[in-house]
Amino acid sequence: MFVDKAKIYVKGGDGGDGIVAFRREKYVPEGGPAGGDGGRGGDVIFRVDEGLRTLMDFRYQRHFKAPRGVKGRNKSMHGANAEDMIVRVPPGTVVIDDDTQEIIADLTTHGQEVVVAKGGRGGRGNTRFVTAKHTAPEIAEKGEEGQERWVILELKVMADVGLVGFPSVGKSTLLSVVSAARPKIADYPFTTLTPNLGVVDVGDGRSFVMADLPGLIEGAHQGVGLGHEFLRHIERTRIIVHVVDMAVTEEEGRDPYDDWLKINEEIKLYNAKLEERPQLVVASKMDIPGAEEKLQRFRQLLLENHGIEEVLPISAATREGIQELIYKVADQLDAIPDAPHVEEVPEAEERKIYRYEEKTDTGFTIRRENEVYVVESPTIENLLKRTQFGSHDAVMRFARIMRKMGVDDELRKRGATDGTIIRIGDFEFEFVEQG
Repeated sequence: MFVDKAKIYVKGGDGGDGIVAFRREKYVPEGGPAGGDGGRGGDVIFRVDEGLRTLMDFRYQRHFKAPRGVKGRNKSMHGANAEDMIVRVPPGTVVIDDDTQEIIADLTTHGQEVVVAKGGRGGRGNTRFVTAKHTAPEIAEKGEEGQERWVILELKVMADVGLVGFPSVGKSTLLSVVSAARPKIADYPFTTLTPNLGVVDVGDGRSFVMADLPGLIEGAHQGVGLGHEFLRHIERTRIIVHVVDMAVTEEEGRDPYDDWLKINEEIKLYNAKLEERPQLVVASKMDIPGAEEKLQRFRQLLLENHGIEEVLPISAATREGIQELIYKVADQLDAIPDAPHVEEVPEAEERKIYRYEEKTDTGFTIRRENEVYVVESPTIENLLKRTQFGSHDAVMRFARIMRKMGVDDELRKRGATDGTIIRIGDFEFEFVEQG
């Protein structure tokens, strides 16, 4: 089974907690703080593995959580950082944030990596909070939570040659003749629902990968039929082989030239840059009576209206023209660059766009829900999660930071008094005036 789309959940590891500890040694009766910092949580990293060809593995495992960092230790020892979680993906995978629909990365070559969920920082131990006035603090931070998100993986087939055309024009049959691939073949539309890949041996030491892509219909660029499920795969191919059926009849309401125009229009509407992709026009089913007359008219219209001189006639049933087509494709591939992808792919370092950035935004908003005052601020909520409220020193530190940010003064202006309930994130507190 070919799987080319998956939705998965990723979460970076939480940072390890810092600890409160003091030196307790025989000849050091008043040892100072000795609580170490927690270790960093692991990142979730996608790495391209050229040995993979589908997203099949993600049908069975949809959640990926990196390990958390180790807690700090006494004697000021730092907790161990967690190992990163490496998730292997096939070349041609596009990673998209499910919430924002932002493209996180476009992974195309073996070994490329992107950090999709950053691990949290470790919490600080009490050795980090020593001051001249407070020489024995009992304050330590919890580890920061790792990033989490749902991402969509889309696989665009990494083939040298893409076979395009209306449904049932003979693409799958052609692939089965020129390679060892055995796609499902039948005489009805949309036999091919997913791309089939085959390696074509030219016979002179050259070879290339050919993809039989699902058939197009009008409106595909808007998602009609298989629509985008098909079109995204064309973007990766180096050459388009446009297969046109010479056996269509007027009774079917079809004409080879009209078919060729409609398919190219759908490709252009999906992505205008694909017009620049080299395209070979192939006339299929030439063994069918009447095909030769249709081919002559088809050639004439292409030449007169588009300046296209070459149309390659083939018959997969009789093998007519097959070897000539293979040689022609191989020669074209030799004459063009290795990977003329539509989109500009950033360098590997630029792919790692999700790095931890220090939160410098100290702004906050206050709104009222009945009798409760709700304080909203990413900075304060992050501080809240990292504060160990079992420690009196930690609670007082949290209160000092709130006062310094101006939260207390703003609450008073809004009418908060002793005993007023204040909500921050999932926590609720009583507002207390300092005596």
